[in-house]
Amino acid sequence: MRRTALCLLWASAFIGAVYAQDSGATGQETADERSKQKAQPPAKDAPMDHSQMKGMDHSQMKGMDHSSMKGMDMEAGNQAEMLLMDQASGTSMSPKSWPMPMRMVELGSWRTMFMASAFIVDTQQSGPRGSGKFYSPNWFMGAAEHSVGKGSFLFQLMLSLDAATITRRSFPELFQTGETAFGKPLVDAQHPHNFIMAMGLNYARPLAENTIVQFYFAPVGDPALGPVAFPHRASAAELPQAPLGHHWQDSSHIADEVVTVGITHKMVRLEASGFYGTEPGENRWIIQTGPINSWSTRFSLFPSKNWMVQVSAGRLAHPERQSPGDVVRSTASLHYTRPRPGGSWSSSLIWGRNHDTFTHRNLNSYLAESELPITHRNFLTGRAELVDKDELFSDRPGLEELLDRTVGSTFRIGAYTIGYTRDIELSRYWETGVGANLTAYSLPGAIQPYYGDHPLGVSVYLRVRLKP
Repeated sequence: MRRTALCLLWASAFIGAVYAQDSGATGQETADERSKQKAQPPAKDAPMDHSQMKGMDHSQMKGMDHSSMKGMDMEAGNQAEMLLMDQASGTSMSPKSWPMPMRMVELGSWRTMFMASAFIVDTQQSGPRGSGKFYSPNWFMGAAEHSVGKGSFLFQLMLSLDAATITRRSFPELFQTGETAFGKPLVDAQHPHNFIMAMGLNYARPLAENTIVQFYFAPVGDPALGPVAFPHRASAAELPQAPLGHHWQDSSHIADEVVTVGITHKMVRLEASGFYGTEPGENRWIIQTGPINSWSTRFSLFPSKNWMVQVSAGRLAHPERQSPGDVVRSTASLHYTRPRPGGSWSSSLIWGRNHDTFTHRNLNSYLAESELPITHRNFLTGRAELVDKDELFSDRPGLEELLDRTVGSTFRIGAYTIGYTRDIELSRYWETGVGANLTAYSLPGAIQPYYGDHPLGVSVYLRVRLKP
């Protein structure tokens, strides 16, 4: 089963690579030609101001190679502006060639950006611990950017109605762990997101040619730790489920009291953050507070417009409320995006490790994920994971103690998802799609009596996203 699922995932990636060689370049040339028609570069030594940029299609600018914009001889302040516009969540970034699905509106000297996505999902899972549910994960983001002198400010607000559209504080997901509901650890279930997912202020300013310093403060935000969080990741755009390795890789994307400083020079970026390390409580409608007791640092590399690499590490003070220890987290990820006529082919490889200072266990997670547009309205998706889990029976302490004595405390779980989404044109303002995915699992024989030999999960969904 594991080999079959991995073959399906990488077969889709191989098909995408072959197709890209045949037609991807043509699609990119067409986009570049449209960009050139909409915005001819000004004469050399004539800086571009905002009034000159109003005629440009900013959604196409997002897919442009920033190095190609050097010929526009943009003002130094606009270097900072473009850096802020490229951010996906907090200060995290995707490959620069990914055209983020945003709608942009200029209000005087302010540039505003809006993004929104929602799934309406029915999930059914097999096995003794499987269950079913109808629910809706969703989020909305608004941002406003303003240039001041050579620098730029960006205010970001991200909201979610998960607390209202996901009843009983969770939705079913076999082998998922992390956080609590009604005072008990969540097992085989994913928690909803907070109403305020992010609220922060960014400031970026060039120090010299191709060198930009950045400051970020967020009462609720995303510290410099891990890859772009899965709700905003290009390769996960058609997957409503959270990865099983979420709490090994990107769970800090909703943290409190976040302070980050970063510096970017050409293709290299280095950041450091301080934040409150405990993950959100069960009341998803409030902003919690706490001391800045955790830290992280992240190194990012952008070798070309299509590629992005990040390596990060941090110490989270008491992240899980029901566990006494701290977590030392390490992550590394590789992301690829190639614009194509029907959309963008995006793939990610992610590794995350948690070291628990109380149990002294090292738990690893591995993820491969891809979204492939096979035509203008048809998308294939795939995700393959291997995750070391030691909390699968934390909701049954007696059984957990028995297994710990007899077969061990940690179990490697495999999850292999393949899915399909079909876009349906219903509105000029929204991208609407219907789809389904199937997840098969691999698990050690010692816990098969509690999960079944071959548990499966099926999700059918309607996806609605703001059209750029």
